[in-house]
Amino acid sequence: METTAVLEGLNEAQEAAVRCVNGPVLIVAGAGSGKTRVLTSRIAYMIAQGVDPSRILALTFTRKAANEMKERIASMVGERNARRICMGTFHSVFVRFLRGYAGSLAFPPDFTIYDTSESQSLIKTIVKDMGLDEKSLYKPKDVLSRISMAKNNLVMPSAYRQDREQMEADVRRRTPRIADIYYEYMSRCRKCGVMDFDDILVYMNVLFRDNVEALEEISSRFDYILVDEYQDTNRSQYLILRRLAGQHGNICVVGDDSQSIYAFRGAQIENIINFSKDYPEAKLFRLEQNYRSTQVIVEAANSLIEKNSDRIKKKCFSKGDRGELIRLIEGYTPEEEARLIASSIKGRISSDSASYRDFAILYRTNSQSRALEQELRAANIPYQIFSGKSFFERAEVKDMMAYFKLVVNNNDDESFKRVVNKPVRSIGDTTLGAVIAAARAEGVSLFKAASGDSLAEYGLKSAAISKLSAFCAMIASLSARASGEDAYELARAIALESGMMQMLKSDLSAEGQARLGNVEELLNNVKQVVEEKHNADMEE
Repeated sequence: METTAVLEGLNEAQEAAVRCVNGPVLIVAGAGSGKTRVLTSRIAYMIAQGVDPSRILALTFTRKAANEMKERIASMVGERNARRICMGTFHSVFVRFLRGYAGSLAFPPDFTIYDTSESQSLIKTIVKDMGLDEKSLYKPKDVLSRISMAKNNLVMPSAYRQDREQMEADVRRRTPRIADIYYEYMSRCRKCGVMDFDDILVYMNVLFRDNVEALEEISSRFDYILVDEYQDTNRSQYLILRRLAGQHGNICVVGDDSQSIYAFRGAQIENIINFSKDYPEAKLFRLEQNYRSTQVIVEAANSLIEKNSDRIKKKCFSKGDRGELIRLIEGYTPEEEARLIASSIKGRISSDSASYRDFAILYRTNSQSRALEQELRAANIPYQIFSGKSFFERAEVKDMMAYFKLVVNNNDDESFKRVVNKPVRSIGDTTLGAVIAAARAEGVSLFKAASGDSLAEYGLKSAAISKLSAFCAMIASLSARASGEDAYELARAIALESGMMQMLKSDLSAEGQARLGNVEELLNNVKQVVEEKHNADMEE
């Protein structure tokens, strides 16, 4: 594609940001300013200028953003060029790096990744084992949040214990055992060959700190680094990026300090504020034209953010309609607020000939929906709530993912606990409790304990031992095939031989068929990934 075609339709500020290829670049992009278009156009421009696509690393925070960028770039420079770019979320890209050096970190190359629910489940087990209160003081969700914050700041269990201020804060919160839980959590994860999402960033830092060859090898793969939503990066991500860009300094970050809202997750706004201090030769571009909102909305946002003295100056504007004035409705209770909203909708319906489908209500937390729903029902206003679980949070998908993980990594205790009785095999809590006791006593994984011949010593009868043996034999058989079959064939075999597909097909209810459809969609996703990798390998 010609460079003129790539630049077509960009405004002056956007084009300037796209054309500046070399050296450190900070693009401050206001809301609705065409940030994604600038990022994708910048990559396409680089390729049109002769940059090898495989030498470009592009990092995003969400799969959705990565997929959208890939599609746009493919439409500009072709599928083949787009596939050669190393692009994805921080976690997905860094996992690929880590697997190549897992041995130097004392992890197996097939280590598995715990999602949030699996991490909480392990913490719940640890809290119970320590005889602590999991219902109020040591809720797994809260404990994991504290551990996550520590990891994002690269504070390991030993350093956490030595932090007097942190330990005193834990005592004030009546949770003095957080450090012990943190240590045990890390210990059990390592023993099981497991990382959680935060560990991916932690161990990338450890790898780069302790293995100079790994740092040089990985960083030398790329000549250009692009980062989306830089205002949301934490200390761990910041340090990784500094090391990756250390050789060439060709790093372009895009973000908006005015949209930094994830400090509670460890995001450090200083990363974007101080970019020009970290890279004194950095060039700054401001994308200030808002293509999404009316001028009234933009002016209101400007007037609020101007109160923040510690920010990168910019003046956003819109060339669209001025728009309606903003109405501020103030309620003293959630119920009064909900009544005012319902009344406003009714009023607009009767006076403006509007339709119910023309209205949307946004709320900050799920708990706020209760008062709103009550008032909407009382006013006979039809509504639909758009929330629900994401695809990978659905039970049947998590079950299949747990099977995949256990087949690849037999030491994954949380996956073992999730699927050992799915579908029902009459392996209940008593049987599982005996397996856990055996595993602890012998210092082995649950799978190894369940496969062993000492379970009778822990009170299990022959029938229960037989059921466990059958399950373990099935998993072992599938594991043996992992190296000889592609991921799709193995995934289908797991779905069939585990009994999951038969169980789902036997449920003829609408919900049952939806669950079956979700598992089939998961298998199709695996198939697509295999085919894409095959096509990419053929092209290289």
